[in-house]
Amino acid sequence: MPRLDEYQGKQLLSAFGIQVPRGGLARTKEEAGEVARQIGGPTVVKAQVGTTGRMKLGGIQFADSPDEVERITADILQKEVKGLRVDKVLVEQRLGIDKEFYASVIVNDSYLVKGPVVMLSTAGGTGIEETALRSPEKLRSINVDILEGIVVDQVSQAFSDMGVEAHILPALAQAVERLYGVFREYGAHSAEINPLVLTQDGSIYAVDCRIVIDEGSINGHPDLGIDYPRDLGRDPTALERVAWEVEKEDFRGTGYFVQMALDCRHGERCIGFMGLGGGGAMLSADALIQKGLKLADYADTSGNPPASKVYRITKIILSQPNIDGYAVMGPNIANQEQWHTAHGLVRALREDLPTRPGFPVVIFLAGNKEAESLEIVRDGLRDMPARIEIYGRDYITRVDYIAERMRKMVDDYIQERETQHE
Repeated sequence: MPRLDEYQGKQLLSAFGIQVPRGGLARTKEEAGEVARQIGGPTVVKAQVGTTGRMKLGGIQFADSPDEVERITADILQKEVKGLRVDKVLVEQRLGIDKEFYASVIVNDSYLVKGPVVMLSTAGGTGIEETALRSPEKLRSINVDILEGIVVDQVSQAFSDMGVEAHILPALAQAVERLYGVFREYGAHSAEINPLVLTQDGSIYAVDCRIVIDEGSINGHPDLGIDYPRDLGRDPTALERVAWEVEKEDFRGTGYFVQMALDCRHGERCIGFMGLGGGGAMLSADALIQKGLKLADYADTSGNPPASKVYRITKIILSQPNIDGYAVMGPNIANQEQWHTAHGLVRALREDLPTRPGFPVVIFLAGNKEAESLEIVRDGLRDMPARIEIYGRDYITRVDYIAERMRKMVDDYIQERETQHE
């Protein structure tokens, strides 16, 4: 699920009436210095990357002058924070903070709740996880009726029960109510303000925020500018960006693709992988790994995608450099029409395999139109110069056998290629 950068989250909070520090985005040290001059006074410079723990890694630093802001910005823009390259910073006014709180709205999908939950704490800032474990008296949760919405009196009472002074309660409750508004409007999976602070002049501000948007909400909010998957923990590869465009433009079924090994070398038994269905696909991936194969990627084309989507994802998988095989694994009785998958696979493989003599391919399909689908695959790939094995529902409980066969074909392919090069 895509996480918004801090500056994007604060734009949403501000639009809903929650105060945020004055500031601006900068991509160069000169732009950062200009923002600091407009703010006047002490500032903070924050790396805009989708991860936590920026302070400890030097991604958040304080400055007392525009010149210092420029120096700090130049330093931060050269950093990687948890594998994410920093290409922009947020320069903000530094507030005089009196107290720190925590507020969030999350989706709790347990069968007992299945709805939004508001989490509140009087111990905001870093270490909120430890607070929940060590000081539960400083934490409250409120289950929200999705039809009724948030009840402000409940928020006020929760803060009051944690010892918050009465004169602060209305402003805190209002901020939480507005945070819930952001959560609802943008279809968020979670919306968090940490810390939500009381300043020395008695105002309430959102100093930092973390908003994660549900993937199903992205297309309804093009204003967010989400143009790549942000849940990878690193910058996306070129192929992942291409796959994202496939998924973004075609809502029929799933076309998920993520690269797991960016350093495959020939002879390393690195293979392309596409699964059909969550649990069965992961079981297959594990079986292949247990046989000593390395997965270059994890892809999923379930949910009844059209042949065109399967074709495009397959082409992306086969575009990965130095792979020594390709496994399509669907060890479940899928209710999707498998012949669409079969047609997409045949077209992609017929275009690709002639340039890879002896290349190992395993195709495992089961479910609706299974017999017709297997026939499409057999006929379509009959004359291809590759090692191809095709399996159906009889092997649903024999995934280990298929993984073993894949390993054997990959070993033969590598040995044959090495012999030819001697």
